Amino acid sequence: MDATALLLSRLQFAFTISFHIIFPAFSIGLAAWLAVLEAMHLWTGKPVFRTLFQFWLKVFGVAFGLGVVSGVVMAFQFGTNWSVLSNMSGPIQGPLLSYETFTAFALEAGFFGVLIFGRKRVAPWFYMFSTTMVALGTTLSAFWIMVNNSWMQVPVGYIVQNGQFVPDDWSKIIFNSVVWSRFPHMLLASYLTGAFCVAASGAWYLLQRKCRPEALVMLRMGLFLAAVLVPIQFVFGHLVGDYVHDFQPAKFAAIEGRWHDEQPAGEVLIAWPDPAHETNRYEIKIPILGSIIGSMSLTSKEIGLTDFPPQDRPPVLIPFASFRIMVGCGMIMLALAWLGSYLSVKHRLERSRLLLWGVFLSFPLPFIAILTGWYTAEVGRQPWVIYGALRTAQAMTPFLTAPAALGSLILFGAIYLFIFSFGVLYLYRLLRAGPSPYSPELSHDATPNRPMSLAGEHPTPSFMIAGE
Repeated sequence: MDATALLLSRLQFAFTISFHIIFPAFSIGLAAWLAVLEAMHLWTGKPVFRTLFQFWLKVFGVAFGLGVVSGVVMAFQFGTNWSVLSNMSGPIQGPLLSYETFTAFALEAGFFGVLIFGRKRVAPWFYMFSTTMVALGTTLSAFWIMVNNSWMQVPVGYIVQNGQFVPDDWSKIIFNSVVWSRFPHMLLASYLTGAFCVAASGAWYLLQRKCRPEALVMLRMGLFLAAVLVPIQFVFGHLVGDYVHDFQPAKFAAIEGRWHDEQPAGEVLIAWPDPAHETNRYEIKIPILGSIIGSMSLTSKEIGLTDFPPQDRPPVLIPFASFRIMVGCGMIMLALAWLGSYLSVKHRLERSRLLLWGVFLSFPLPFIAILTGWYTAEVGRQPWVIYGALRTAQAMTPFLTAPAALGSLILFGAIYLFIFSFGVLYLYRLLRAGPSPYSPELSHDATPNRPMSLAGEHPTPSFMIAGE
């Protein structure tokens, strides 16, 4: 095994999945937001919801396309860099990825065409149904991916035959107990991503004194949704921590920065882990809290990393730091959502420019939280690619050389930079322009044009819908 090739292959996978994951997460949140907007328009008949629907449909179309393009690369990597993993886990992971294609992607791609071209061609109830199916498709996509990844985290329902992991009980694989904490956790993260991006856009338009009716709807609905979902997300985050505590104790010890057994255990808030000396530098710790978090007990014994051989320990710094960044992002989002919702109820939200700036600048937080949460889960799982069953070093393609791995890493990096630069630039221009007055010729109903709120603002041409 070439250690350099292994490192480069891991960096390539981390690089590509970091790009990929932000777009599906964004799309899942936006698909749900589109369903809400269409339902609100059918219920209330207010033109503002139709205007917002058409605006965010364009954004969703671009994000959906970027997610699909970046996802294709992931499949290629399994064959080029991780062929041993593909061969050994193919009987399980292959069908799971196929289920995603047959259910999730079919719903997304099929009904998304109705959203783009079917406004004048189908009944309003069917258009609403199509919007819901797109949202369901994105949700099912997340479900199958989380089932797949959860099996790698806690492999169940399989036997080993001829050097392959063969499914023995699909019900155990699909209904793996850890799926039902990890899948809602990921789904809520996606909804919060959509909520904060929508709220941040509304805050920006208010700061720029443009698109006021649409901006207020975006800001208030985004903050209200986040105010409800962030506490629920913390609950599911704790449940995810419970499965790590029970099934992956070495990862849990790394996240906690706990080197030695403690009874009762403290909770390390801030430190700099020092693996060479098996200790933490500059440590700030709260006594007993670690036992409460780990076992809901005041006296429980919590194990440390020194209980495991060095070759079975994950890198400590990345899961330790990324977990705290994720939680910190969540706390900031909770504070903004609750304060913004309170000011909205008091009808003072629009006048608080400091909070509007805070909400606008918060739009990277859910993306950072998702990425750091993913790093915590994946780096903390090391040195295993299938926990307890297959090491990462054993999963790499035999005879893969460092120059070949470096070449593919550079190639992927250049392609991603080229494609995604244009995609992100187009998204930026869409968001900067803001919602345009809805064109009556694209709808069953004639929505009256409003006065232009900004010099040079004009209706979006039909060829721009969904990024065509």
